[in-house]
Amino acid sequence: MAIARVKPGNYPAVLSYGFRPFFLLGALQAGLAVLFWLPLFYGWLTTASHFAPVDWHVHEMLFGYLPAVMTGFLLTAIPNWTGRLPVQGAPLLGLVLLWLTGRIAVFFSGEIGWAVAAAIDGAFLAAVVIVAAREIIAGRNWRNLKVLAPVTVLFAANVLFHWEANQYGITDLSRRLGLGAVIVLIMVIGGRIIPSFTHNWLARENPGRLPISFNRFDAVVILVSALALVAWIFFPARSESGLLMILAALLNVARLGRWAGDRTWRDPLVFILHAAYAFLPLGFLLAGLAAFAPELIPPAAGIHAFGTGAVGAMTLAVMIRATLGHTGHALRAGAAARLIFVAIIAAALLRLAAACHPSLDFLMPLSAACWGIAFLGYAGFFAPMLLRPRRRAQPVAAPA
Repeated sequence: MAIARVKPGNYPAVLSYGFRPFFLLGALQAGLAVLFWLPLFYGWLTTASHFAPVDWHVHEMLFGYLPAVMTGFLLTAIPNWTGRLPVQGAPLLGLVLLWLTGRIAVFFSGEIGWAVAAAIDGAFLAAVVIVAAREIIAGRNWRNLKVLAPVTVLFAANVLFHWEANQYGITDLSRRLGLGAVIVLIMVIGGRIIPSFTHNWLARENPGRLPISFNRFDAVVILVSALALVAWIFFPARSESGLLMILAALLNVARLGRWAGDRTWRDPLVFILHAAYAFLPLGFLLAGLAAFAPELIPPAAGIHAFGTGAVGAMTLAVMIRATLGHTGHALRAGAAARLIFVAIIAAALLRLAAACHPSLDFLMPLSAACWGIAFLGYAGFFAPMLLRPRRRAQPVAAPA
């Protein structure tokens, strides 16, 4: 379905579509929060947050930058699913201000109280679920309501995160619950866009073997992976959970192999989607092995394969592609996009190495620097596209 028309209004271009403010703010949050995290980790800086330093870092990645990018994607994709006009203008500004208020409330939660901060912070994801559900239902696009299930779980995990931090001084279950919800969302959405964009590019540029369309095998992979994640969330150290996670890893490798990603290396915009998804089976494998040999494979390795690798790379891949397409630019990865892709893959690999070799102190700062280059690079290079009106001379992009 072609992209919905934008209703003219007395508001700036940045408020004409959800991806514009939320991709920009999410990228700034991701880059700046990680660069702030390093001196916080080393004790050089402090926050006024109720959270311990490591919990503040985890929260602002999992429930700060990520919901912003996710919201930008949903508010841009839903009009393509439903044919309705996008959320724009004052309603979009309201969501943006709610997200910003949540970031301030979390930073100063030690001053205003954890319950008040939790209510303010949690209101954003609750509002996103309500707005997205309203648009999907109004457009009678019933099949896409299931996309909101992981978003709702992410909202619940955020509330639990605040409660856990207050009760125990550190979070545990809520971290894995939130990350698990995001991994399921990547499996669902990635299973749509990766083979679709790959098929379109191969059919045009490299005829031959094409991706296999979604079928029962994909549904089985998602179901088994979701069950494995549930086991990992509640019983991460149990051998049964480890076996399920390893099985999910093997199934996701098979799923990724069905999408002909090896034939897309000439187009970075397509290839990065496959590279990002590849961190999913790696995360499943490392988390599964950690249940059997935590002294060799620390639990943090699987978490960072999921978070820094799959989530970080997939969000940037989608952000760049959607920004180019929906602002009327050609779907080509220029030098800046290539640098961003290299930086985020390097950040993920370095963070995995740091988790496995914590004695090598230089690895984590290097990973953080690469992460900052990737997300702040996106914000710096793509901000003009996000802040200006769409180019009218370019063809309309395919739905993100």
